[in-house]
Order: sequence, then C-alpha cells, then structure tokens
Amino acid sequence: MPTAIKAMGLNRRQWLARGTALAVGGTALQPALGTASMPAMSATLFAAAWQAEAGYQVGLLERSGPTLAVRAALDVPTRAHGLWREPGGTLLTVARRPGDWLLRWRPDGQALAWTWIEADRAFNGHVISSADGRHVFTTETDLETGQGLIGVRDAASLQKLAEWPSHGMDPHELLHGADGSLMVANGGIPTLPETGRLKLNLDRMDSSLVRLDPDRGTLLGQWRLDDARLSLRHMAWGQDGVGPAGRVLGIALQAEHANAAQKQNAPVLALFNGRALRMATAPRALAGYGGDIAFAAGRFAVSCPRANGVALYDSAGHWQTFAALDAACALAADPAHAQPIWAGGERQALALSLANTRETPLLVTPARLDNHWLVAA
Repeated sequence: MPTAIKAMGLNRRQWLARGTALAVGGTALQPALGTASMPAMSATLFAAAWQAEAGYQVGLLERSGPTLAVRAALDVPTRAHGLWREPGGTLLTVARRPGDWLLRWRPDGQALAWTWIEADRAFNGHVISSADGRHVFTTETDLETGQGLIGVRDAASLQKLAEWPSHGMDPHELLHGADGSLMVANGGIPTLPETGRLKLNLDRMDSSLVRLDPDRGTLLGQWRLDDARLSLRHMAWGQDGVGPAGRVLGIALQAEHANAAQKQNAPVLALFNGRALRMATAPRALAGYGGDIAFAAGRFAVSCPRANGVALYDSAGHWQTFAALDAACALAADPAHAQPIWAGGERQALALSLANTRETPLLVTPARLDNHWLVAA
C-alpha cells in the first residue's frame, strides 16, 4: 500500500509537491485478512472512501469471498465525503466539510484532476454533474458570511464559472429533480471558519429543501419541516405511486435538539412528495442521526451510526425493520443484484436482501469505511 499522510494538516502546495500514490492489488489492509485472489470485473465492486492506518484514501473495494479487499487506492489530503459517478465512468470525490479539495479519478486509482477552492470558500461535502454533462455543481459555504452557495464549475477543468445562493446555510447534498431542476438540502447549521465543524447558535438553525433552476440558479421552491432542530442532510429518490410521476424524495435527518431525550427519539427520515415535507416515525429510538440514505426494491434505507444499524421503511415512510450493523453509515443501492442495498460500517458490510436482512452474511472490510460509497460494477 502507498505511504499515506498521517495528519489532516497538509496545505495544497505541500500536497501537490508531495504527489499522490497509487496502490493496486488484492491485499487487505489488516494483515490478519491475508490476500485474496481478484475475481473478474463482474464481481461486486465499490467506489469508496476510507481511513487507512496512515491516512485517508479513496479507491475501489472488491468483494472476494467473505471480505472486501482493496483493488485500487489513492491517497487524499483529508477525509473524503461524497462520491459521484460521471457519465463516462470517472468519479468525483470532494473533501469532508469544511473542505478545500475536489478530485476527479479513475476506478483504477489514477488521479485525473485536482482543484482547490478559493480561500474564502469551503466545500460542504457533495458534488453532482449537470444533466447535460457540461457542468459540475458543488455545495459550498461563504466563510465570511456563513451563507450557502452552489458552485457552478466547468466539467472538463473543474474551475468555477459561477456561484448561486443556496437560500440557506450549510447546503449539503444535491440531486436532480424529476423535472430537471436541482434539489438542495440546506442543513441550516451555523458555523464559523475559525471553529471548523463546531456548531454554533443552534437556536438560529434554518434547515430547508430548495428547488433551483439548473440553468440560472433561480429559486423555484423552498420547504421546511415544523421541527426547526432537524437538519436535512442526504437524499435519495424513491417510487411511491403518489407524488409527481410516482416519485418521492427521501431525506435523512440529523437532530440538533438541546434536550437529550428529544434528540435520542427524533426521526431520521423525511419525505417530500413535490408539495410538502413530512416526517416518518419509527417504533424505536434511532439516536436522531441519519448518516446516509438509499432506495431500492420499494424501500428506503437510512443508516443510523449512533444506533448501530440501518432503519428500513417502505416507500410511503412506514416502518419495516432494523438491521443491526456496528457504526452503519455508507449505503449504496444495487437493484441489479440479489442484494439491492449494501450497508457499510466501520469494519463490516451488510447486504440488505429482499428476503431477510438477518440471514445475509456480514462481509469483513479491509479498512474503516467512511460515510458514503457507490456500487461500481
């Protein structure tokens, strides 16, 4: 494996001077796992981010028997967060908020392009391609005012062409709407550049879902939950036969209540039918923290890392069951295979099959997985 950085503190000049390293092969990061022979490309592959013993990496993990082994790895300066698959098969990864780097890379672990954000801006963790493939959109924060922005970047160079207001603070994930518009989840949590991820003045929280025109950034709609202490974070489209064209947007929530009991029992899922936001209830406490969300085979999965498992709901938001997985966070829909949703914890992965989540075997992972991943093949 490459020698990775040990700390979060390298600046962009140091990082570029250092260069990036590539590791390709089937050796797991923990010696106890040994090595694994690599199956053909038709095997289950995951584009993921993880923390290795010496630093942070993105790359490709491959299912090999009872383990996930590293097929390709690329060192990154700090923790990565969101991943996006581009139409040509390349991948975009952006730094965890407040972040300063955006990376395009190939599934074989080769870095194709790095870009660094302006000194008075910070990346907020997610990136998406425009529908026509000409641009890339990033969620960002103006560090002077704290206001949220959508960066509009040239798809080829990743350089910023324009920026639009997100009409809120702390914009996080963004997705394309059914009508071609841009859906943005404003987390609504105030922060200051000198305090990093420290949350301040939570009584001023203003989380919202907004719909933007994808060509001009014009505000087309904005919606809020009744509970102002619920932060809208991650999103996934589902099908319910009720909303426009039968589509419903599931949104993972993170609670910021001052009252510990209220926070512990807060909902982790909201649904948007094109007209209004509503919360989905659960018969058990989920620690008020939805880490990621995915939809497949008629149900939403919301990972709950602080409750150590994955909450499953039907497309209308009705509770189904809870699949135990230590520190569960990363979710990836895989509807083409028998296991339609894969959940990743720190050191284990769980296939959430249609039949029975309890009987699906655990897969030991070669590293501590980070918040998100994608099924690559």
